[in-house]
Amino acid sequence: MPSRTAEYMAFFRALETSRAASQRLFQDPLAAGFLRPSLKLALHLARVPIIGKGVAGFLDHRWPGARTSGVARTRLIDDLLLEGFKRGLEQVVILGAGFDARAYRLPHPATARFFEVDQPSTLQAKRRMMEEGLGALPKGTAFVEVDFNRQALGPALERAGYRPQQPAFFLWEGVTNYLTAEAVDSTLRWIGSSAPPTELVFTYVHKDVIEAPASFDGTERLGRTLARSGERWTFGLHPEELRTYLAARDLELIQDLGAAEYRTRYLGQAGKGYEFYRVAVARVVK
Repeated sequence: MPSRTAEYMAFFRALETSRAASQRLFQDPLAAGFLRPSLKLALHLARVPIIGKGVAGFLDHRWPGARTSGVARTRLIDDLLLEGFKRGLEQVVILGAGFDARAYRLPHPATARFFEVDQPSTLQAKRRMMEEGLGALPKGTAFVEVDFNRQALGPALERAGYRPQQPAFFLWEGVTNYLTAEAVDSTLRWIGSSAPPTELVFTYVHKDVIEAPASFDGTERLGRTLARSGERWTFGLHPEELRTYLAARDLELIQDLGAAEYRTRYLGQAGKGYEFYRVAVARVVK
């Protein structure tokens, strides 16, 4: 069964895409194709004048900051990846790809190769939907089935054509908080062994949201939602320890942004929302 959280992120991207071109942060025309009928109906209502504002309003009231943080984070990562293409990037590895459509919606060099890594059930559903939406799967994308908690990343990627001697861009969005500490550690250590200046962009949650959830607003309702979907959070990090944690895995921290920071950057204001979600950018150094 595909990840529910991956589907909700696709819903947020579809909502953003439905906004006027002058107002939206990005365009993801494939996002709507990943939605179940009830979410497609909500998306249809969001496009109706007057009524449409109520859809976003309901989401922002029920899960404050989830939608706004999600779309601002999407734009932030889009910008980082596009900067990589300007530097000559040719390998992109999307870990826990879910319903990410960057390989199909962002302009990139013809020589760029994408590797989408996820659990078999999610990738199988995505392949089916992509074939329906595009007619055929793009030749520049390889789908790599890996369960991070049970399988090593490196061998599976290399079998799919990944070239370890060439620098790459790794994207790990919305995944680490669902894994074991051992799975995160082994994956980061493998990335740290990559050819420099390989870059890693990944999200993580503040460890206190797991160990002391009362430290942050909105976690009680969020916790119930995650429990119902069977996708509880299991891993987090303390921001003040991140640099040392990454250095031990041959990764240099470049920047670490909280949700309020990237909401302000792209929406003009921090607003109210989930302050425990963060985006870190690191680089392989040897």
